[in-house]
Formats: sequence, C-alpha cells, structure tokens
Amino acid sequence: MIKSKKYINRELSWLDFNSRVLQEAANDKVPLLERLRFIGIFSNNLDEFFQVRFATVQRIAQSEKTGKKIFGGQSAVNLLRSITNKVIEQQSESMNILSKIENKLKDEHIYFINEKQVLKDHESFLKEYFIQNVSPALMTIMINEEEAQDFSDNLAFLVVKLNLKTSDKNNTQFALIELPKDLERFIVLPEINNKQYIMFLDDLIRYHFHIIFNFLDFKSIDSHMIKVTRDAELDMEGDVSKSYINKIIESVKERVLAEPVRLVYDKNIGSDTLNKIKKILKVDNDDSLIPGGRYHHRRDYMNFPKLKRSDLLYSKNDPLLIPGLSLEKSLFKAIEKKDYLLYTPYHSFSYIIKFLREAALDPGVSLIKITIYRLSKISNVARALINAAKNGKKVLVQIELQARFDETNNIIYAEQMQSAGVELIFGIPGLKVHSKICVIEKTINNKRKRFGFISTGNLNEDTAKVYTDYTLFTSNQKILRDVNKVFNFLQVHYKLKKYKHLIVSPHYTHNAIVKLIDNEIKNKKLGLSSGIKLKLNAITNFSMINKLYEASNAGVNIKMIVRGICCLVPGVKGMSENIEVISVVDKFLEHSRVYSFNNGGNEKIFISSADFMTRNIENRVEVATPIYDMSLQKEIIDVFEIIWNDNIKGRRLNYERQNEFIMNKKKPTRSQFEIYEYYKNKSCS
Repeated sequence: MIKSKKYINRELSWLDFNSRVLQEAANDKVPLLERLRFIGIFSNNLDEFFQVRFATVQRIAQSEKTGKKIFGGQSAVNLLRSITNKVIEQQSESMNILSKIENKLKDEHIYFINEKQVLKDHESFLKEYFIQNVSPALMTIMINEEEAQDFSDNLAFLVVKLNLKTSDKNNTQFALIELPKDLERFIVLPEINNKQYIMFLDDLIRYHFHIIFNFLDFKSIDSHMIKVTRDAELDMEGDVSKSYINKIIESVKERVLAEPVRLVYDKNIGSDTLNKIKKILKVDNDDSLIPGGRYHHRRDYMNFPKLKRSDLLYSKNDPLLIPGLSLEKSLFKAIEKKDYLLYTPYHSFSYIIKFLREAALDPGVSLIKITIYRLSKISNVARALINAAKNGKKVLVQIELQARFDETNNIIYAEQMQSAGVELIFGIPGLKVHSKICVIEKTINNKRKRFGFISTGNLNEDTAKVYTDYTLFTSNQKILRDVNKVFNFLQVHYKLKKYKHLIVSPHYTHNAIVKLIDNEIKNKKLGLSSGIKLKLNAITNFSMINKLYEASNAGVNIKMIVRGICCLVPGVKGMSENIEVISVVDKFLEHSRVYSFNNGGNEKIFISSADFMTRNIENRVEVATPIYDMSLQKEIIDVFEIIWNDNIKGRRLNYERQNEFIMNKKKPTRSQFEIYEYYKNKSCS
C-alpha cells in the first residue's frame, strides 16, 4: 500500500509517469493519430529510461557485494527485477492499446498492411520505392561463425534466418539487416477507392528478401525484429591532455559501443535465433530481456504521417501575442517600462528570437551573455547570436555540451558560433549548466543599462511548440545584476557569489527553499495566512520531501502539481495529510517550474529552471527568479489554479489508486484548453 511508505522509489515512480502517457494512448477521447503519437512518446521515454536510469541501477547491481538496500529499502538487484516486471506489463498493455488503435483506424479507412497483404495495385510502387530509396541505404551483415565480427553499433535490426537448399550440415545462414535511420519508418501507399494504406519499412524490407538475398539458394526465410538499448552514460575520464569538447565528442561516439542494458525481441522468435543474437551482442543478463511484438522502435510513431486527416489530430491553435509587447516594434523600449511574461506554447516563441535579433542589430548594444542547454536542429537562436558577433557585439555563450542526447547538436552549433567569433564557455564535468538566462548591455543616453530574461525552458524552437514554459523579460537592474553574477561565476573558475534576488544552485537553492518553507511554518503557528504551491517536473530529494512533511504536520496547506517523478507520498495522517499532489498529461508537456509561498498574504512567487531533485540542487547551475510585478504574479497563480482544477486530464499521484483521474461534479475543466482561452481573453482586453 502506497500510504504505508514514506517515499516512493524514484525509478518506479518514473514508470508510473510513463503509465500516465500510456493512459493518453488508451483514451478514446484523444484523436486517433494523437493516440499513436502518445504510443511513440511512451516508447521514446522508455528507451531513455533504460539508457540512463536502468543502466545506472544495473551498474550498481553488478558491483553490489553487500546487498545493501540503497533504493528506498531494496537492493539494486531486486529493483532491477521490479523494473523488468513492470516494464513487461506496460509493454504488453501498450501492444494491446496499439492493436485497438489500428482497429479504430480501419473504421476511418486507414489500413496497416504487412508483406503478406500487399495488393496487386501496390506491387509496382513498392518495388520502385524499394529499389530507389531503401536498397541503397541497407546495411546487411551476413553472420560468419568462423570470423570475428563486431555488431556493437547495431541498435535496431531484423534478424534473418535463411534455410538453405543444401545437403551440408550447416544449412542455415543468419543475417542482420539494420533499419536505416534516415528513412521514413512508415510508407504511405497510393490510395485505392478512398482507402489509405500504410506499410512499415520493416515489412517493405521483408517483402523484398528475394531481391536482397538473390545470391543464395534458400527454401525459406524467417525474420524477427530486435532492438538493443545501450548505456548512455558519457565517460569523462581518461586522457587529461584532451580538451573537454573532445572528450564529449569521443564519449558520444563510444555510446554506440556501450554495454547493452535491454534487448527487446519478438516473442515469436525461435530460441536458437534468440540465443545466437544474445551471444553475438553479448547480452547475458536475463533482467535485460524484454519480450515484445512484431515491431520495435515504436518511438517512430511520434512522427507518424498526418495523412491529410486533420479530423484525427488535435485542433491547432495559433500562438497568441502578449499585450503591450509587439513583434513589429522595439521590445527593448517596452521592456524598459515594465516586465513581461512569455508562456509558451500559448504565446509565440518568436519573442525570444526577436529579442536576440534586436540585440544583434541595435548599435547601442555592446554585450550579450546567454546560457544554452538544448538547441533545435535548425536554431534561429544560434543564428541571432552569430549575427550579433558578426555585427561586432561581444557575445558570450555558455553552452552545455552534456545535454543528454543533444550533445552532437550542441557541438555542431558550438563550432559554428566559435568560428563566428562568439566566446564560448563549456563548463566542467560534474556540474551541468541547466539555467536559462540572458543579460544584454545597452547604452542609452550615455548610460549603460541591462536587459534580459530568465526562463524555465530550453531555447529550442521545436520544443517550445509543445512544452509549457515561462520566460520573464525584464530590465530590473537589481535582478539583472544578479544574473550577471551568475555569468561571472561561470567565467571566473566558479568563484562563489552572493545573490540578493535570485535563488541559484548549486550553493543556495536548498537553504533558500528551506528558509521559505520555515517561514510558512512560522506564520501558521502565529495564526497568519500560510500556504505553498509548487509546480514541478519532479521531486526526488528526500531532504526537501521531509521539509514539506514538516510543514504539513504544522498545518501548512500544500498544493503540488508534479508532471513526472514524485517520491513524496501525500495524504498520510501524521506525515503528509495537508499535502495534495496531482499531475496533468495532455496535448502539451507541462515543463514550467513555479514556487509560490503565501508569506502571510504578501505572496512570494518564483519561476525556475530547477526541480526538487538532488541533481538540480547540488550538481547543476540553476536559476530561480522572483516575480515582482503584481499583475504577473496574479497571472501565474491564475494559471496554477486552472491546472489545479483540471478534472479531465488531472490525475492523483501516490494515493491508493495510482494515476486515478480526478472526477468531480465541478464544471468540466481541461486546463490546457482553458489556459489558451485565458490568454486569448487577455490579448483581446
């Protein structure tokens, strides 16, 4: 029973979060093609989970000598078993959901066909498509028992067993066909009688085995899909003479050679074939084996073709403009007068691009400093910074090369910016820079003035379309003086700074939050108004959890909106009875972090890049900024309350019935739709 525990295990809580994603895939009220996208998100999440978290637990389990229970009361070995069992259950559920979606698609005259269901009218199209697009890109490896072969860089492939027409004892030939990463996974075939047909790339390859293996005389072919997930941890040790950036580049390359942490296989595969694959891939841990269906790499569903069926997709709302902040006029002149709050994707991300481009062109601007965590593949942020450097501005960029899975992307842009004259800071291993801050120096009437922003989100045009994030534009010189101190900290060998307004990790966040919580406890005891509202992606730090338990026991009411991992257990008498926790999973990914403390009625509100996780508090450079403008404070609390009242996509976390939808008799509220209307009304007023 959840309520008998003080903490929920982090890894198992993460799997509970992925169950919420799966709930969206199963939901009949979600548009059909969006349900496929949630299947893709579920699968992509699981891939990253195994590459990072499972891999970490596995390393600990392999080195465990004493059986010490370090994972919330259980050993790493037992935790691996719990994870594997839960994942197998989720995988089975996801396949059942996918099967139901495919049946629903048939009602919409959309059909998946495999290599045995090809219609005569499609034969010539498929042959031409294969010869022109697929065949040249195929990597096919014939397995040779007598020669050493390296299969370590294969991640997703078809394992093929050919039964040869020969009298020799060795009448079986095995081969591996790697799925080309640069080809579309789903092939849209020509319509026939208003019916749409989709074929997996896997099945297109199967359909043309007779061409691929035309040099062999075989009587039958058997094939099954295999997917390998490898440890994604970067190795930053080694040759001290190598630069930090070169170590990152080499570590990313070596990731494809890392130890397998998961082997997903078609459950219908023959035992002899599976054993051979386990041997050549060096998979010897049964906890790494996950039986699956015919198709893997289901994250590809995230990019499933739209098929010109807007009726099967979420309706698209255009990003709104911020009242008083025009994309056609100077942003600096507006921000000089007051603070503005951008909330993507409800507002246009174009404001950030416009802000940087204006700085790049304005002759009064002399200096731009910015931190970058994740850039999009085609980044107008990077282009604006390069533009600024070419216009003679001094541009300082702290770019995080260890942004997991985006390392290569960031390295490419780092090299481009460096070539254009941008000064780069790469940081040091063990201390990621996760803050999203910018400060710009401009001369106005012979006086230097700072402008800038502090954000909860990545400066990424792609994710800004689906991630909810706050960005505060400000010319508050006191706040920006603190922002500049963060850059000084990054530039001058991490020399400790003191901040009057910002809450900055890794040195101050824990104590600052504890002090704010203590103040709520004190106010409650004095009979003053108190209360805490938190919106987070995750809470795993036990010290923070214990402090919230202490506040709950003092009678402080605590509302928490947590999208992902939540190790805190709410609603337990004598421990957390005054804490409520909900989660919302819907069209957009809830990514913004908000801390709100009642403070005796004089509310203190912060937006932040930091979750309540040990890594954010102790091992990263994070920034939380206070919101001083009363109208912006009200806006943030209004949005928080809209989310809190969500009784369509809201779920209860870590109660007896995990992930139970909030059902009440109040007016139906779907928060992400309500928030759009909220901002739409503000833009019209």
